[in-house]
Amino acid sequence: MIDQIQKRAAELLTQKQVAVVIGYEQGSEPSRVRPCFITKPEDAKRLVWNKFCFHNLATYLTRDEVMKLGKPAIIAKGCDSRAIVCLIQEAQLKREDVYILGVACEGVGEPLAAKCRACKVNTPPLCDELIGPKIEPKAAQDDPLAEVKALDGKSLDERWAFWQKEFERCFRCYACRQACPLCYCDRCIVEKNQPQWIETSAHQRGNLAWHIIRAFHLAGRCIGCGECERACPMGIKLTLLNKKLAKEVEAHFQYVPGLDVEAEPALAAFRQEDDEEFIR
Repeated sequence: MIDQIQKRAAELLTQKQVAVVIGYEQGSEPSRVRPCFITKPEDAKRLVWNKFCFHNLATYLTRDEVMKLGKPAIIAKGCDSRAIVCLIQEAQLKREDVYILGVACEGVGEPLAAKCRACKVNTPPLCDELIGPKIEPKAAQDDPLAEVKALDGKSLDERWAFWQKEFERCFRCYACRQACPLCYCDRCIVEKNQPQWIETSAHQRGNLAWHIIRAFHLAGRCIGCGECERACPMGIKLTLLNKKLAKEVEAHFQYVPGLDVEAEPALAAFRQEDDEEFIR
């Protein structure tokens, strides 16, 4: 598959269908890869594809410095493609402005990452061409909501204590925001001080406000790529919080984000027939 990826990347650049190919290249050691930006056909040989291609490359599609290079092609596995679907739905990207080289993915990491053990989207839902064989949807190896159900089974006080303990480790580096393909605001709410909605210092009150509002902003949008938690130097269980809200959105609106570019996002529309029982 690596040869096919390199060949198509070189062809797209040679034919000037795209100006840059966003993909993966070998990192500092065998178990590491890093994002790369290929602008010359002869450099396409740097591209790799293996079980260590964790990064969600869709995060670069809203970066000014990347888009200034010209029309991009992007190597996209299932979760990358789902993020691209959301970006198009939210008018952050035009479909014709990106060429998607889809790659079917059986999971990343060694051992297999937890997010992949619970994943059912092995083949990109949106791509211009699929490199390699399509992988039919498989039953998740793990229950994707196992941790959510376990936490829901605890008392309110126990849940509050759990999240206080998680958030107290945060020192507000914002790595979660930078890694997330759907955190694309030019100016984040934490950087606004007139009025200042969220305290910027790393203490309990400010940390709680930051993580709760970020989770709210991702409700009905998070595609479960897990990059926020992987980027967190303190190992805060950010995906657990996002999964909880995703569970509620699916239950109340029957919506799973990132699967259909024509679908109307759950929290971007109002219908009189919407069930409002969850509003207290």
